Amino acid sequence: MRKLKGAVKETAKQKRERKQEFAKMRQQIHTIVLPTVAVIFLLICTYVYFKTRPTSMQYA
Repeated sequence: MRKLKGAVKETAKQKRERKQEFAKMRQQIHTIVLPTVAVIFLLICTYVYFKTRPTSMQYA
């Protein structure tokens, strides 16, 4: 049997499965990646704030 030149056309079932996978990945981005990035950003901001604030002055 000869092989066809070019890409093999995907079936409707494969297309539907691929779209479901993309939707699942998009949902995971909102539920996992964005909160993680937000927490890391807040930790960096907190670290910079505590390192750059003035130290308490002691009066003699």
